[in-house]
Amino acid sequence: MRTVAQALIKVHEVLLQELDALEKQVRSIARSDRRVKLLMTTPGVGAIVALTFVAAVDDPGRFSSSKRVGAHFGLTPKKYQSGETDVTGRISKTGDGGVRAVLFEAAHIVLTRPVKGGALKSWASKLAKRAGMKKAKVALARKLAVILHRMWSSWTAFDAVKAASA
Repeated sequence: MRTVAQALIKVHEVLLQELDALEKQVRSIARSDRRVKLLMTTPGVGAIVALTFVAAVDDPGRFSSSKRVGAHFGLTPKKYQSGETDVTGRISKTGDGGVRAVLFEAAHIVLTRPVKGGALKSWASKLAKRAGMKKAKVALARKLAVILHRMWSSWTAFDAVKAASA
């Protein structure tokens, strides 16, 4: 048992060293990219979220409106309409699941940790009281996608006042 435990400890140490090296590379890439630096001014958005968003969107001009970014990543509800029937379902989950996951993580950070950008947090907290925490996180993730796209399109840093009205 002792031999197995020692081998596992050595493997764990090597994995931690590799993780540190990978983290340094990610931070280096984030520091060298203007777009990523700009997006990281948003609360809850770190290097991984910003890099993932930039890689997935590639060109902000692809979208005619920032509102379309949320739908592109599957963060808007499904809609079924036929005759008198009008059903609004769960989120569509179309598009890149990785981007959806990191935006959801960013929303989770904003809602559960003390971060700047009180307007976003207060908006999502009010929504969480009304609709539940999961729905509030998804709504905040969609809002973050819209905000990140608008920031990138206009090359402006995060502004809490504009974000609250978005």
